[in-house]
Amino acid sequence: MDPALIGTRLATSAAGLLIKGLLVQDGPGAGLTGTARRIRLSRRVSFRGAQRTLTEKDVRRLAATLVDQARTGPGEAPFPADEAEAVTDTLATTLLALGDLDMDDVQAVHLGATALAGRLRAAAPPPDGLSTDSVHFLDGLTRWACVHILEFFTERPTFVARTLVEQTRGQEELNAKVDEVIRRTPRADGRDTAFEERYREHLAKKHGRLTIYGVDLHHSPDQWPLDMAYLSLEATAPATAGPWFSVTEAADAWREGNGTAALTIAAEDLLPYLSGTGHRPAETLHADLALARHDKVLLRGLAGSGKTTLVQWLTVSAAAGHRAGGMEYLRDRVPFVLPLRTLTRHGERLPAPDRFLPAAGCPLTPPDGWADRVLAAGRGLILVDGIDEVPEAERERARGWLRDLLAAYEGNRWLVTSRPTAVRDDWLASDGFTELTLSPMSRTEVTTFVRRWHQAAGPEAQPYEDSLLDALRTADHVAQLATNPLMCGLICALHRDRRGFLPRGRRALYEAALSMLLARRDRERDMGAPYGIELGEAPQIQLIQRLAYWLTLNGRTQMDRSRAESLVRERVPYVPEAAAFDDPDAVFTHLLHRSGLLREPTPDSVDFVHRTFQDHLAAKALVDRWDIGVLVRHAADDQWEDVVRMAVGHARPRECEEILTELLKAADAATDRNVQLRILVVAATALEEATEVSPRIRERILARTAEVIPPRDGAEARELASVGRAVLDLLPGPEGLDEESALMAVVTATHVAHDAALPYLRRFTRHPKVRVRSQLMWGWARYDTETYGEEIIARLDPDGLDYTIRSDAQAAELIRLGLRPASVDLRSGLSDHGLAALGPLLGEVENLALGTDMNWVLDSLPGESRLRSLYLDTRPEQGLACLSGLPPLVRLTLGPVMESTAEDWGHIRALGSLRTLVLEGAALTSCPDAARIPQVRSLSLLLDRAGPTGPSGCLAEQIARAFPGLRKLHLLGTAPHGPAHDLAPLAGLRELEYVITSGVATVGAERLPSTVRLLT
Repeated sequence: MDPALIGTRLATSAAGLLIKGLLVQDGPGAGLTGTARRIRLSRRVSFRGAQRTLTEKDVRRLAATLVDQARTGPGEAPFPADEAEAVTDTLATTLLALGDLDMDDVQAVHLGATALAGRLRAAAPPPDGLSTDSVHFLDGLTRWACVHILEFFTERPTFVARTLVEQTRGQEELNAKVDEVIRRTPRADGRDTAFEERYREHLAKKHGRLTIYGVDLHHSPDQWPLDMAYLSLEATAPATAGPWFSVTEAADAWREGNGTAALTIAAEDLLPYLSGTGHRPAETLHADLALARHDKVLLRGLAGSGKTTLVQWLTVSAAAGHRAGGMEYLRDRVPFVLPLRTLTRHGERLPAPDRFLPAAGCPLTPPDGWADRVLAAGRGLILVDGIDEVPEAERERARGWLRDLLAAYEGNRWLVTSRPTAVRDDWLASDGFTELTLSPMSRTEVTTFVRRWHQAAGPEAQPYEDSLLDALRTADHVAQLATNPLMCGLICALHRDRRGFLPRGRRALYEAALSMLLARRDRERDMGAPYGIELGEAPQIQLIQRLAYWLTLNGRTQMDRSRAESLVRERVPYVPEAAAFDDPDAVFTHLLHRSGLLREPTPDSVDFVHRTFQDHLAAKALVDRWDIGVLVRHAADDQWEDVVRMAVGHARPRECEEILTELLKAADAATDRNVQLRILVVAATALEEATEVSPRIRERILARTAEVIPPRDGAEARELASVGRAVLDLLPGPEGLDEESALMAVVTATHVAHDAALPYLRRFTRHPKVRVRSQLMWGWARYDTETYGEEIIARLDPDGLDYTIRSDAQAAELIRLGLRPASVDLRSGLSDHGLAALGPLLGEVENLALGTDMNWVLDSLPGESRLRSLYLDTRPEQGLACLSGLPPLVRLTLGPVMESTAEDWGHIRALGSLRTLVLEGAALTSCPDAARIPQVRSLSLLLDRAGPTGPSGCLAEQIARAFPGLRKLHLLGTAPHGPAHDLAPLAGLRELEYVITSGVATVGAERLPSTVRLLT
């Protein structure tokens, strides 16, 4: 029945009032104040929610009235009389579906009466057993009701204002999207687009395959698809004291340590308290997702840890453009792969963007200015691989080149890789780079790698998989070596090659690998002599180690092919087995193509398949030539660390003792503490490589190393941890250690990452300082979850401690141990399953911190939650509107999540119980003038990224205006500028703490009100 015909059967004015009774009346305006979010239809209906005026029974009575009026009107009855009750029930059910529609009034009007009626019918159960006439009548009556519903919306005073607001917002959003499309679209002709398609295809082919060491025996291919071989590893940022958690603590620690309540504290006195671990554990995330969170990353990792493989994965992910699993952030990014070993082979200048492709060996020719246009549009993914492969003397030049690129091109994403000690801490921090370190492979990751390796190696390898996994669980000497993909691959290959038996120690492992590659590879493949050359293992090593010696001595990892040919040609006459062949160049060709150790990254260059093999053979050459002076002179050079250690492993007992003695002399002669520490660490770690060493030398080295224990900072702690288990016997405490020394001792021990460290760490579980116990909590990720949970986590003093949960396994262990911490820090890695396990615990949590992309947890908080303090690291999808559904918060800490809009400040103002607020200063500089949050008594600001660098008059006035009830203010930033009277608006504070991280304070404490404390 047509809706117009139904309207003639009903008294329109009376029926309209009946329909309007379904909906809640509201006041005038656009609905921007007094509410945290848009009002959905489910909250506008009068039979649900807090403003309920009708019950479901009333709605059914209303439906009966409408049906009765339509049925008894003039003309023929619209449906059979015996179906009146069923029609009434169906109409009532349809009208009740209004409460289930996920839209607001503006959206409903935009939809229209017909479409709205269709939504209602879809949301309600379908008619059951009704005649065709009854169904048509219900359709018409529903559409007629929707006409009156929409008419009601348009008559309300709020509708026009709301519509205008929505149109304005939509227009602004559309303009922003159009501007972004224009900015990101190359302005050249279609040649750019066509070239990019070819370039992406080239990158996908070039970087889409990976060598898995050892599977190239027998009939297996040399390379495997990257998708099959890639293993996502974790990266960790250095643990730091978050400024909003440590300003007051730093001052208190200084006063306690110095026995004074001094008014003025020098910056250099406070900084040690701010540069340690602090309350917040280190950030841990998947390495391939680091650039999703940070647009500039310096990634450190040991040889073989997977840095170059990560570069390949990022390149292929960006080139493919359809990656899932978190890699969508690389969509539309154009990769530029810049291996520094190739770019600096001749010592030439590092390339400008127009030379990126030819310098990296790409054969494609881009349109003129293409690279500049891509980078200027902020679409680039710049992957600078191997800062450590640039000679140390040239690294500053490389940094200058990188800084010039950063200054010229904004909005791109940058990754720089390096060995851990190649450049100092914070080498690129001033340029906005976040430093991350690839973590050693966990037991789970090792297991995954071993299973993938045996799958890739084929059916012949399958029988050895389980026995190797057993060996990794039970044999310490095997597990200690399996810490990165390279070593895992070699162990898998040797285990299969030796039918289940493995050599002990790193030197034996490398020598077995060389034997496998040099002597057995071609023989077991029945390759014969494709180049007319047959050489045994020893002569090949003699020739190849000459290349390794030259590269290491010259600080290179790649050389020209012509130079490599020349070095082999010069050496052939000294190797009788090789000298028997008439053509020395054929000997070189055989080594290049058949040794398995060398490769041609470009047609005119040669390098080793992995840096580790170069270091091993260079060390052997140095010992054979007895160039001990060369070794000692380079002992503090990061490129020589493994070379020195391996040289000790190659040396005979008397030679070994001489090398270690000379290293001690070099350490004693060093005037720089960092140089001294590095030499001592190299000497101490080399002890594990020695076949035989006198107890006297061992004791001397360990005694000298103990003199620099505990370390002074995190970098020294990580350096000492590389000594391994031996350093645990040297670490003191906790008795007699001050807070900083205790912290650094624990940092060292947690980086040893072996169960032998647990008895030592257990001694600190009741330490009075929360920074020390926080480091113990952070160390959980490096150990077996259950073992560490029982030995350390279960024993921790919970006072003031955030329990950091990074995985489902940790969540399950926390529940199994029966722990109920008041403060919990949830990090990425926790799934829905892990969160479900934490359900009972979350109801008791008072302080909750949510790491990157963990804001979805807020939707899972129990209704009876005791939450009082919240830390947000990233912005929730619904913005700060999420705060309105939480229990009354007393403390709120916001990382870089504020958009400084009136809406954001309105959500904060609505938190009536809020007393402490922690923000980045940048958020306050754009605070609307009308913002007033009188309930906040304590405010902490990080000013480093604020517009002003200190509390100028403008900023001080803004603070005083926005927070009229403020009593305490804590500031962390650079020195203030301007005269002392700039602080006058803050004179009413009871306490002001200002921690200066750089510069010189120009404000004199004596010129401040007596109620204000200034820490300068």
